Amino acid sequence: MTELEAVAYGHAGQDLTGRLARPKGTPGAAIVVFPTIANFNAPMEKRARMLADLGYIAMVADFYGEPAESFEAAVPLAAKLRADVSHYRGRLAAAIAALRDLPAASELPMLAIGYCMGGQAAIEAARDGQNLLAAVSFHGALSTARQAEPGAIKARLLICHGDADPLVPREQVLPFWDEMNRAGAKWHFHSYSGVRHGFTDPGSDARSLDAVKYDASADRQSWAAMVNLFDEVLN
Repeated sequence: MTELEAVAYGHAGQDLTGRLARPKGTPGAAIVVFPTIANFNAPMEKRARMLADLGYIAMVADFYGEPAESFEAAVPLAAKLRADVSHYRGRLAAAIAALRDLPAASELPMLAIGYCMGGQAAIEAARDGQNLLAAVSFHGALSTARQAEPGAIKARLLICHGDADPLVPREQVLPFWDEMNRAGAKWHFHSYSGVRHGFTDPGSDARSLDAVKYDASADRQSWAAMVNLFDEVLN
């Protein structure tokens, strides 16, 4: 298996590297994949390749400009990135712009998905008014330092959430729904009973953390929901 293509871009003086997967034929859309707090890794590469197999050109964004050697090492990197919401959203916008600037993607509809921290990132990009047809969050946080302004969200939103996720408890859910309604967003919220954080990653079960657990059914159902939404918005 060949490595994904490196895409050099930058933001606020930080050199960044996206990882690009191309479909065999002409792509039907361009998709930014916002990764977990761990940044680019094997599960994110797998998702980019799965999107390419569906006929999309997909780029895994780079949050930090450096690898996260471990979950513990990623925590301060993520905290620094998200400390200022304008800086954070600028980093997300830079990834979208980097993919849009590629000749193979420049004329294509733009979509975004994300996992865990990347799920929140996909929602934040939508809150920021990025020109996306759709944005999908898989077990992403719902809270934000800056709620969406009315009319700001252009993207159709799909939120795939584990109802037993202790990192994104029910106390976040209804306020998020209220925020989306005030913003006039078009949103779907899929909640999977008994499902915890990290439900799309089989590696979750090896982390010995009660908060995270893989769920094969929720993984399949959430991916199918994403595919169906993309089929709809792309006609």
